[in-house]
Amino acid sequence: MATVIILALAAMTPACNMALGNKGLTLYGSEPATLDPALCTDATSASYIVEIFSGLVTLDNDLEVIPDIAQSWDISPDLKTYTFHLRDGVRFHNGKPVTASDFKYSIERAADPRTRSPVAEAYLGDIVGIKEKLRGEADEVSGVRVIDDKTLQITIDAPKAYFLSKLTYPTAFVVDQANVESSANWWQHPNGTGPFKLGEWREGQWIILERNEHFYREVAKLERVTFRLTGNSMMMYERGEIDITQVDTANIERVLDPTNPLNKELVDAPELSVWYIGFNTAMPPFDDEKVRQAFCHAVDKDKIIEILLKDIVSRADGILPPGMPGYNEELEGLTYDVERAQQLIAESSYSDGLPPIVLSSPGSCAGVSSVDIAIASMWQENIGVEVEIEAVEWETFLDDLREGRFQTFEVGWIADYPDPENFLDLLFHSESVENHTAYSNPDVDELLEAARVEGDVGARLEIYQEVEQIIVDEAPWLPLWFGKSYFLVKPYVKGFSPAPMIIPTFKDVWIEE
Repeated sequence: MATVIILALAAMTPACNMALGNKGLTLYGSEPATLDPALCTDATSASYIVEIFSGLVTLDNDLEVIPDIAQSWDISPDLKTYTFHLRDGVRFHNGKPVTASDFKYSIERAADPRTRSPVAEAYLGDIVGIKEKLRGEADEVSGVRVIDDKTLQITIDAPKAYFLSKLTYPTAFVVDQANVESSANWWQHPNGTGPFKLGEWREGQWIILERNEHFYREVAKLERVTFRLTGNSMMMYERGEIDITQVDTANIERVLDPTNPLNKELVDAPELSVWYIGFNTAMPPFDDEKVRQAFCHAVDKDKIIEILLKDIVSRADGILPPGMPGYNEELEGLTYDVERAQQLIAESSYSDGLPPIVLSSPGSCAGVSSVDIAIASMWQENIGVEVEIEAVEWETFLDDLREGRFQTFEVGWIADYPDPENFLDLLFHSESVENHTAYSNPDVDELLEAARVEGDVGARLEIYQEVEQIIVDEAPWLPLWFGKSYFLVKPYVKGFSPAPMIIPTFKDVWIEE
């Protein structure tokens, strides 16, 4: 989540579910990169972690912050100190009671430089003392205080409307110190607090989650959730072997046909996600704004969406998806304009010739996506540049992305919490660890910093809209499309509600007998 979406275009067919009698569901899932909340940077890992672990607060189905392990909290008059009151009876999966000290340990562990969390600064950096801890300048985080076993106090550096939302991200989840210190691979046998516990993980075959009978809120209705890591979800659904599947581009047209029996079982839901091409602004030729703009003008997004994606997504002209506070219907994007693209190249510092371009995307030796091929072809035809497409295994891709090794890359971002700060500040502030394009504009930084502490909601959203337009004009990204999910759901599956982002999903699902 820092949520990078891992699904390459040809693989927009993740999780699907199967009933195991009336006791469980089986999901066809992907292998997570980690189950360590402090190291989570992708949607696949997060989808497991939010079921196994939990934190002070969480998001409900309406994406509102609600109490979780903290039953309530008080905020100081200066809006900088949060005092959390923990519920009674909260236990780890092994029955060990959870205390405020466990949260202090978890936050300080995430910020410990030895943990090497790539997201601690982005999601916990508002807490006083986090940055000093990350730099190895402090033994503890001064802004986190244990008042007693049931009371935790957190102080942030300035009033920030989105702070509680940030605590719903896995980096702020509680972990058991004894579990963490048991082995280097402790997260393969995690002792969490979430509605499900890890029952079995057989690499390349399945992951089984079992109901946590100690769960401090309403216990899950399902006894287990099994993620199958191989198979064809659509075929399994049609054979009656599974109960829910996400519909891919190869099947969407027939499923959308009202005369097809499957149409009655179709459920669609918008996603707070955006898919994009990122340009490394510190690497030639994308260190030239005119070149970046030209590459944006040279891609016919409408044709890609219509022909390759069968119109299951909507074109993105900007960064904030529909449904996100601050979404701007009037934003002016860089439209498809070959003549303008060629003119910009001629005006750029690379008018004598562009260097070869390498477009990198998450993938495998199985091949590159049809979208990558289409984009590369448009760049070659409309700009006359040589383009190589590089498929990179997911874990390597994440490392290379964080280290700024890519010249240009295709990937997606799904909201971690419903606030524009999660897109614009995390991805484009020059000092953000999630700024994978090395984009830097002092005016944008100043506006983003002003938005962080702006108390008036309307004024704050106006700042973000101004920032978004500047970023789109300067083109560190080529926004491609906003996501939408399509699911087939058997009529006897109840309580399943596709969420627009990664939140705990399965606690309230059941099979109707």
